[in-house]
Parts: sequence; C-alpha cells; structure tokens
Amino acid sequence: MDLDMLNMFVIASSTLAIPILAFVASFLLWPSALIRVYYWYWRRALGMQVRYANYDDYQFCYSYRGRPGYRPSILMLHGFSAHKDMWLSIVKFLPKNLHLVCVDMPGHEGTTRSDLDDYSISGQAKRIHQFVECIKLNRKPFHLVGTSMGGNVAGVYAAQYPEDICSLTLICPAGLPSTTDSKFIKQLRELQESKRIDRIPLIPSTPEEMADMLKLCSYVRFKVPQQILQGLVDVRIPHNEFYRKLFLEIVDEKSRHSLHENMSKIKAPTQVIWGKQDQVLDVSGASVLASAIPDCHVYILENCGHSVVVERPRKTANLILEFLALLHSIDNNKKQA
Repeated sequence: MDLDMLNMFVIASSTLAIPILAFVASFLLWPSALIRVYYWYWRRALGMQVRYANYDDYQFCYSYRGRPGYRPSILMLHGFSAHKDMWLSIVKFLPKNLHLVCVDMPGHEGTTRSDLDDYSISGQAKRIHQFVECIKLNRKPFHLVGTSMGGNVAGVYAAQYPEDICSLTLICPAGLPSTTDSKFIKQLRELQESKRIDRIPLIPSTPEEMADMLKLCSYVRFKVPQQILQGLVDVRIPHNEFYRKLFLEIVDEKSRHSLHENMSKIKAPTQVIWGKQDQVLDVSGASVLASAIPDCHVYILENCGHSVVVERPRKTANLILEFLALLHSIDNNKKQA
C-alpha cells in the first residue's frame, strides 16, 4: 500500500469514526437527546411538518401532512403523558394524500402548560375545539381519532361538537366504568390503601419503573436497552409533577367517567379498537360503548395490550382506512338511492 493510499484510508476511517463515535457517545451519555433526534428524523422521513397555532395567548403545537381534500381530514389525540409523535407508527401506514393532523394535548410537549388551565376531560375537549377553530379544520367534518385519555377527550368532543365530526375512532379509551378491574386499577387501589398514591405506575422516575410501565402497557415484550430506558425517563422527569397533577384531575369524579356520561350523545359512526390483553383499561369497555352508540363497529385485537398504536400499527391503520372506506361507500349508496 503506497503512502497516498494509506492517507486516503486514514481519512476515510476518521470520517466514518466521527459519526459513529458521536452516536455511541449520545447513546451512552445523552440517551434522551438521541430519542429527540430519533423523533425528529422519523417525522422528517414521513413528511410530517411541525407548526404552531395560537388562540389568544394559548399556543398549540401540532404536526401535519397533506392538505384537506375530498376525503375527511384526520385529527389524532394522544394519551396521557405522550405527545404527537406517538402517532408516527400509524402515520407510516397511512396514504400520503390523506390530510393528517397530530396535536400535542393541553400541557403536553409544545402546547401551552398553565397552572390556571382546566385539565378535566371537558376542559381538554374545549381546548381541542379551540385548536380546531384556529386551523379551520372544521370547514368540513373530519374524522377524529383518540387513544386512552385522548380517546376519552375524543368521545366527549364528538358528543359536545357533533357538527365538527363525520366519524370517530376510539382506541382503548378511558372514561368508562368497568365490570372487571384491570391490573392497573388494582395497583392504584393498593397504592391508595397504603397511602403511596405518589407512586403512580404510569409516571416512572427510574429505568426500572419505566420497564414496569412498558410491561403494564404492552402485551408484546419489547427488549429495551437500559440506556434507552434511562433516556425515556430523563425525557419525562422534568414533566412528572405536571403528569401527577393531570392524572389526579382525570381520575377525579368530574372526569373519571366522562366518556360514559357523554356516549349516548355521540351520533357519528364510531369505530372502537381495543387490545384484548389490555392491563390498563379493561377490554369490557368496548361492549359498554357498543351498547350505547347506535352505529358502533368494535374490533378486538388478539395478543395486544393497551399500547395498540405501538404494538399493532399496521393493523390499526388498516382498520381506520377500512372504516373510512365503508362509510364512504355507504354515503355514496345513500346519494344514489
């Protein structure tokens, strides 16, 4: 090997070593930064753009793809302590010509957090309505999707603002009484009895507690490296005080059964998707909704827990698309009749 070739080899090796070392350093020293970069890259790869909308002095952060067209726009509401990027696994399997909007719920991620805000389920529904008006999403009725806490808000929104909604998808929604206590509800009762309610299973403060939360929320057992668990905790810890306040608000008597109290007012065609092995919110809630909502289509996913969006993203996306296609076909038949 001559000197020039040796120099080229050294330069090439050095060039490759820099990003590799940067990745390793981030993984070992700043896993939370790596997680943020991961979401940024995934949004970019899927064509999702981040924007902000203001309602008076209140700011909403959201991501979107596509433009409103002849098919309904889709608005997605995430669950407790999550953020708009949790929907990226679903977005991956949705057509690029659909108009998608994923918003950070009140107090989450880039949306305003205020001690004066009303974080009850009805209060959150009002805020989402303000967001919808801000971006003029309700120029035409849109399809609303919500999961867990976001499902509770979505159901109440559909009941309170029926003119905005053409159809609704609820994924393992909160806000329903259950005949069977889930593992999570049992844990909460044990914590209340021992007066350790500060240790809420959905608000982890250590990598071990994060691993326990993932096991609680998922039927599929994901092998998550310790450094990633640490990164996930590091991202959440600055927000844990808010999460505790929010949790106590949404399990309070005012909000605990909000969806149940409003479900008879839901007139839009409704799709319910639930993981059969959900340990957070018992799957029996699906039959409660089916008995109260006239045009309700229920899909129970085998070998799936509470984190339906993460565990079965392709199946969930396909179910939403099939539901929208069915409604479009029914609508066309009515017009032709």
